[in-house]
Amino acid sequence: AEAATRADVVALFTERVADNRAAVRHVGADELGTAVAAALWAREAKQIAVPADLPYGWLAELDGVRALADTPPLDVDALADVDAVVTGCAAAIAQTGTVVLDGGRGQGRRALTLLPGFHLCVVHADQIVGTVPEAVTRLDPARPLTWISGPSATHGIEMRRVEGVHGPRHLEVLVVEDGLLAP
Repeated sequence: AEAATRADVVALFTERVADNRAAVRHVGADELGTAVAAALWAREAKQIAVPADLPYGWLAELDGVRALADTPPLDVDALADVDAVVTGCAAAIAQTGTVVLDGGRGQGRRALTLLPGFHLCVVHADQIVGTVPEAVTRLDPARPLTWISGPSATHGIEMRRVEGVHGPRHLEVLVVEDGLLAP
C-alpha cells in the first residue's frame, strides 16, 4: 500500500479528534492568535492559565482575557479558578485522534492541563503522525507523557458517560497548517 500523504494523515487526525467528542479547527500560522482568542471568547473565558514558555504570538490577540503564567507554579486553587488552559503538544496521532504532551516547550506541567475545565491545544500539522508506534519513536520515554483523546470521561456503575471527572470537560484542537499539506 502507498504511504499516506501528509494531507491524508491530517484529515484522519481531524476526523478522529471529532469522533472523540472534541472540537477541531484548521488555521493558518498567521491566523493562530485570532483563532486562540476566538476559541476562548466562545467559551466566555475571562481568566486562563498558560505555560510560562508559551509562544507570545498565540495570545497576542487576546482582549479582555487575563492570562496567568504558570511561573511560579500556580497552586491548585488558582488552577481551579481559571476558565481554560492553552498549550502546545509534543506529538499528535491520526489513528486515534490523540494529542501527547510531555511537559516540553509550551506544554506546561500535568496539573496545568488537568484541572481547568477547557483545554485549548495547538497542534502543528508537522507534529501529526499516523500511528501510535510512530509517535512513540518521537517521544522521550523519560519525560512525563500525557495522552489526551478527547475530553476527560468516565462511566459510572450505571454505565452513563460523565465528562470532566478526571480532567477537562472540553477539548478543542487548533491544527496549524503551515503550508505543509502537499503530498
